[in-house]
Amino acid sequence: MASGFFAILDDIAALMDDVAVASKIATRKTAGILGDDLAVNAEKATGFLASRELPVLWAITKGSFLNKLIIVPVALLLNAFFPAAIQVILILGGAYLAYEGVEKIIEFFFHRQKKGHEVIEEQREQPDDAEKTKIRSAITTDFILSVEIVIIALGTVLDKSLTIQILTVSVVALLATVGVYGIVALIVRMDDVGHRLIKYSNEKGWLSALGKLLVKSLPIVIKSLAVIGTVALLLVSGGIFVHNIDYFHHLLPAVPPIIKELSFGLVAGLVVVALVSVGKRIVRKG
Repeated sequence: MASGFFAILDDIAALMDDVAVASKIATRKTAGILGDDLAVNAEKATGFLASRELPVLWAITKGSFLNKLIIVPVALLLNAFFPAAIQVILILGGAYLAYEGVEKIIEFFFHRQKKGHEVIEEQREQPDDAEKTKIRSAITTDFILSVEIVIIALGTVLDKSLTIQILTVSVVALLATVGVYGIVALIVRMDDVGHRLIKYSNEKGWLSALGKLLVKSLPIVIKSLAVIGTVALLLVSGGIFVHNIDYFHHLLPAVPPIIKELSFGLVAGLVVVALVSVGKRIVRKG
């Protein structure tokens, strides 16, 4: 009886070891998309009143967990019974990300940027609507990026047993959510940490200098994330097209991959934005 119990423990240990190795490989494969996910979601989780930053971020995080709970089983089932559907879903998701990226660029160049006091006033007038809209947008974008993360992770363990596939993809999905939104939380609270350091040190010494650096760095970080997040959207979408559409994969072989993916993402985004604009005009006229 005891030997049977220890044999079960040995099997569990061996399984966990296999999952750990597979998860390490899958995490390495998804590192690029996780970096993009961080940039995109950090940009989406900022721009709120300080008192609302963490509640909004927590709402987005819960939405991200729900996304993973939906995506992981669906991806496993589709991979088992209808693998072709995964590619179609990825391409549609890529089109959405390209649309979001190009829309941000158009907004920046062709629409007047609101001043800081205008944004704050707008949020005071319609706080619930502004929050809900941005939360929905963030969760939708997270869904697309999560699909990409889960599919890449699943692709690294296709030759493994179903148990290892389930555990590995689940571990990567959990790490992606906790890791990404944990770092985002640290970013959006940089200024609070800085103020506390300044207060704690009585504005003297290296702690005060560090606090002031954190406070001054936050606006730069936020602006940088807005740019990085937009570029990340186009890179991810372009990467989806290049890796899942054979014609695009072999097109322009001499062009560096990053330029190729960025270009495809930009072109696809322009096409989708044009189609959406035409669709809206037709609906208005109708």
